[in-house]
Amino acid sequence: MNTVPVLAPQRWLERPANKGLLLGLLGVALFALTLPMTRLAVGTVDAPQMSGVFVAVGRAVVAAGLSIVFLLATHAPLPRREDLLPLAITSAGVVFGFPLFTSVAMRYVEAVHASVIVGVLPLATAAVAALLHRQRPSGGFWLCAALGSAMVVGFAVLRSGSAGLALHPADALLLAAMLCAAVGYAYGARMSQRMRAEHVICWALVIALPITLPLAFATRPQAALQASAWWGFAYTAVFSMWIGFFAWYRGLALGGTVRVSQVQLVQPFLGMLFAVPLLGERLDAVTLGFAVAVIATVFIGKKMPVHATSPRIEDVETETS
Repeated sequence: MNTVPVLAPQRWLERPANKGLLLGLLGVALFALTLPMTRLAVGTVDAPQMSGVFVAVGRAVVAAGLSIVFLLATHAPLPRREDLLPLAITSAGVVFGFPLFTSVAMRYVEAVHASVIVGVLPLATAAVAALLHRQRPSGGFWLCAALGSAMVVGFAVLRSGSAGLALHPADALLLAAMLCAAVGYAYGARMSQRMRAEHVICWALVIALPITLPLAFATRPQAALQASAWWGFAYTAVFSMWIGFFAWYRGLALGGTVRVSQVQLVQPFLGMLFAVPLLGERLDAVTLGFAVAVIATVFIGKKMPVHATSPRIEDVETETS
């Protein structure tokens, strides 16, 4: 009896965890352009374009409009009452916090610089997810988290140009953005266990619309802008704020948040590579060295065990390796 052999790549893709890794990688690739495109949209101190507030809330309004069409087209059920708080927290993290902090900060720092700060995001996401899913990270995990965070802060201080040991306000905003993203990713991934992953970001955007719409109207540009600013804004609205989350939340739901969050390891490198041709920025040895060092601590931290403390959680992972 002849049988058709199943190719190894096909068998590999049949595993939900592997599908999750690939979808997570796709989401990260789309997110990696966010900082360079935001820099195009807001401009620089010498050549300002859109305000950071408008970029943040305006892109959410555009994505919310797309979300309404998508939710209607897919006959999405209304969120249950118990889903509203997790959706609100998700919205606070990825619709308000991360976009607002990064959009304001990107006028004052280059995208290559900001990409190093993003290096702390994988471990931050894993740490928040471990706590949210009632897992118990090992001492080694937290040591790596502290070391990676310390290096990110050290890099920011080194490049702040301050005579004393102080962060540039933009770096503080970027660090706050990483925390917001980690919380929004973890809660969004948890919600993706109960509803379609695509619907999670859509509902998070729609429930924010009563705030984002009037803010966007109040802060809309009043003068002519460069075409590149509008292209940057369009990318952040359609891909960074919407389509990227389709792949990202589905990947986190399939592969587990702690594990899949580590594909963000490539995001700083991709962000730097995109920033060089798009913005004409320079990638120097110090920046690259800090990025490699931060990513190394995250990679080591990924190998540290994260034990479950409650067997009732659906996506329990006994360890991150």
